[in-house]
Amino acid sequence: MIDTVHLMLAPFAMCLILTGIHCYLGLHIVQRGVIFVDLSLAQVAAFGASLAFLWGCELCSVPSYLLSYLFTFVGAVIFAISRSREKEVPQEAIIGITYAVFSAAAILVLDKAPHGHEALKTMLIGSILYTTWPHVLHTFLIYLVIGVIHFIFRRRFLLISGNVDEARRAGVHVVFWDILFYVSLGFVVTSSVKVAGVLLVFSYLVVPAVCAILLTNGIVRRLIYGWAIGFVASIAGLVASAVWDLPTGASIVTVFGVILCLSWLASTGRGKG
Repeated sequence: MIDTVHLMLAPFAMCLILTGIHCYLGLHIVQRGVIFVDLSLAQVAAFGASLAFLWGCELCSVPSYLLSYLFTFVGAVIFAISRSREKEVPQEAIIGITYAVFSAAAILVLDKAPHGHEALKTMLIGSILYTTWPHVLHTFLIYLVIGVIHFIFRRRFLLISGNVDEARRAGVHVVFWDILFYVSLGFVVTSSVKVAGVLLVFSYLVVPAVCAILLTNGIVRRLIYGWAIGFVASIAGLVASAVWDLPTGASIVTVFGVILCLSWLASTGRGKG
């Protein structure tokens, strides 16, 4: 039992780190109405890692990270520009097409790589159970820098996410701040996908934010609710994984689904606080 608890400490710490930054960014994503942008950026990052894997680099190696960041940066710029231009084609369509194309491209690349199917599975469901403390510290430092940037410029980020037309009237350079937002999101997603996989990253970004929006109003209260939901889901998923010998990432995602259903039921029974 003691060995199991010790094994789960680093993954649990990683889950808390994911909860902290992902819930905040998730509130922005839901407000912007681009729910699948994180999933699309995650897949773009996964494609970069797939190329590195095909060229003989390990999934968690420095070249793999750099190539993932490069592709994610390009994707972030594309999404920022697509939002700023008035078009008949909605931004969500561009995001969906990007996800589909890069998903197919990653499959094609990994089909030619030795043990490519195992690598594809790892990118989807992650390997958070095998997280090490150095990786936890590395991820924490990256997210801390991004968190500080968002805290300093929080008014601009919140204004652009909440009311882009008002931001333009106020003279805010929307394209610049959008690029900065999507690039910071891309850094978070790229780092997260390496350890947690595409599905778990999507869940941490969207589910706590959606639950919080269903249950309460105000950015501070929603952050507190979201963090609490992420904390509970992480513990429950890790415990279920250990007790019933289940895949850790899939267990946490399933718990998130249950909590979302309960949050929706609770929101229909009373008004928001």
